[in-house]
Amino acid sequence: MVPTYKGNVSQFIIQGLSDSSEIQLPLFVLFLIIYLFIIIGNLIIFFVILLNSNLHTPMYKFLQNLSIIDISSTSNVLPALLHRLITKRNRISFFWCLTQLYLYTSLACSEYFLLTAMSYDRYVAICDPLHYINRMSNKHCAWLISAAFCAGFVEPLGHVVLISKSSYCNSHIIDHFFCDLIPLLKLSCSDTFNVEILTYVVGTLLTFNSFLLTLISYIYIISTILKIQSTHGRQKAFSTCASHLTCVIILYMTLLCLYVKPTTSYSLDRDKLFSLLYIVLVPLLNPLIYTLKNKEFLIAFNKLKQKVKSFLFPVKRLH
Repeated sequence: MVPTYKGNVSQFIIQGLSDSSEIQLPLFVLFLIIYLFIIIGNLIIFFVILLNSNLHTPMYKFLQNLSIIDISSTSNVLPALLHRLITKRNRISFFWCLTQLYLYTSLACSEYFLLTAMSYDRYVAICDPLHYINRMSNKHCAWLISAAFCAGFVEPLGHVVLISKSSYCNSHIIDHFFCDLIPLLKLSCSDTFNVEILTYVVGTLLTFNSFLLTLISYIYIISTILKIQSTHGRQKAFSTCASHLTCVIILYMTLLCLYVKPTTSYSLDRDKLFSLLYIVLVPLLNPLIYTLKNKEFLIAFNKLKQKVKSFLFPVKRLH
C-alpha cells in the first residue's frame, strides 16, 4: 500500500543536485569555496563601510544592507546543501522546510525593494542633486531601508500559510536542492490555484511595481545623462549608477525566469540552474560589481587593510 501524506507531513527528502555519488565531493569543495568567497567578500564590504565615516552616505548604507541580504540568503541554503553533500543526509523536517522557504523568499523580496530604493537614490543624485541632502537624509534613508525589509518579510507570509495547509500524497521527495515554492507546489496533491493566484497578484502589485519604479528612475537618469555636454561628465554620471543597473538586470532576469510562469511550464533542470545562479552568482558578483571600479571604496579598503596590517605586524622601533 502506498503511504499518503496529508497536511503537515513530518519531513521531506531533498533530492539534491545529482544522484551520482562520484561528484558529491567535488561539488562540496566547489560550493564551499564559493560560499567562503561570498561571506568574505560581503563581510569586507560591510566592515569597510562601517569603519569608515566617509562612506556613511545613503548609497553605501544601501550597499551595506545589500551585503547583509547576500550573506543571509546564501547562508540560508548553502550550508544545508554542503551538509547534505558530505553526510548524504537529505531529510528535512516540514517546519524547517517552510522556514527555509520563508527566509529565501523574504530575503529575495527585500533585495527587490532595496534595489528599488537604491534606484531612487541614484535618480535623486543625478536628476535632482541640489535637493539630494534633504531628500536622502539619514532619516529618509533609514525609512527606505526599514520599508524594504518590512515589505520583504511580510510579502511571503500568505504563500507560506497556504503551503502549510496543503496535502502531500504518494511522495514527499522534493526534486530540488532546497525547499523552494514551485517544487513544493508540484509535490502537493491539493489544489494549488490559490497559491498561484496569490503569486501572480503579489508579483504584479509589488514585484512588478518595484521593477516599474526602477525602470522609470533609469529612464529619467539616462535622459539626464544624455543632456550633459561633456563626455567626461556623462561617463562620471553613468559610472555612479552602472554597478546598480548591472545588479538589477542580473537579479530581475534570473528571478523572472524562475517564478513568473505557471507551474505547468516548470522545467526541473532549468529551474535548478536558475535557482543556483540566483543563490550563488548574485551574492558572488555583487561585491565585485560594486567595489572593483569604486575609487572611494578602494581607498577606504586600502586604509583599513593598512590598519589591520600594522595591528597584526607592528613595526619595531629602532633604539
